[in-house]
Amino acid sequence: MANKILVFVEQRDNEIKKSSLETVKAGAEFAKELNAEVEAVVVGGEITDFNSIAKYGVPKVTHIKNPDLNVYTSSGYAQVLSDFANETGADLLLFANSAMGRDLSPRVAVKVDAGIVPDCVGFSFENGEVIATHPVYAGKALTDVKINSPKKIFTIRPNTFNLSDAADATAEVSVKEVDNVNTSVKVVDITRASDKLDVAEASIIVSGGRGMGGPENFAMLEELAGLLGGAVGASRAAVDAGWRPHSDQVGQTGKTVSPNLYIACGISGAIQHMAGMRTSKYIVAINKDPEAPIFTIADYGITGDLFEVVPALIEEIKKG
Repeated sequence: MANKILVFVEQRDNEIKKSSLETVKAGAEFAKELNAEVEAVVVGGEITDFNSIAKYGVPKVTHIKNPDLNVYTSSGYAQVLSDFANETGADLLLFANSAMGRDLSPRVAVKVDAGIVPDCVGFSFENGEVIATHPVYAGKALTDVKINSPKKIFTIRPNTFNLSDAADATAEVSVKEVDNVNTSVKVVDITRASDKLDVAEASIIVSGGRGMGGPENFAMLEELAGLLGGAVGASRAAVDAGWRPHSDQVGQTGKTVSPNLYIACGISGAIQHMAGMRTSKYIVAINKDPEAPIFTIADYGITGDLFEVVPALIEEIKKG
């Protein structure tokens, strides 16, 4: 039974990440189910939009500040977050399963002596205990896991919790200045590959595979994704061919995604690719091969030439 829940809220360039707001919502639901206190914690930066956290059910926020924490540092963040967890008596911590969350959560787990379940895609509650649903065997199966240690950490896959039902609320913010931050690991420079929407956080993804025929044909997927407010992904075959950057790759050796809508264009459905997107809420497959494995997990399948189907979809969306 948890008594105090701590939700780590990730910020980049002083803006709160969408995946962290999903984790905030999860924290609020945990608190209700477990009859526990819940608090959000933000490290570094000059955040102003704390009310966005309160809108999803966690009005109490602690902002931990130090100039050395404005940019993520694994040593510094792990130190201040584990110290704060011990100080507040938190026995359940939640992180987004983002790049930062995957790096930070195990470091904190070691420092606070907590069991950890990463990349959770669902939760249930039984006799005051959290049962986490976690993909195994490259996403081909799901397993339910319960942590037996007194302290517990879960990381939550993006797009697991819907953010459509926000409520107006005001955050109660406490600022905590800290000294003697561990800077044994320090970021000295950041180079951004792109400012486009990350496929790992997109709620809609339009992906292309070998069937796209070449890099120039991804322009129509960019157009479709733009109309839908989504991101463009790619299979490993398309990335290996040099048609798309590795940051777009979806699959076991790329990024694991769980959008509300995944449109696979010219992707046959290798096991490694399906392992990275099979938990999507709705999957639409467009492929000229009726025997393509992708159809076995698709909610909707279109057997046809993607160079006819995708432009037709674009035109219909433009009419709407």
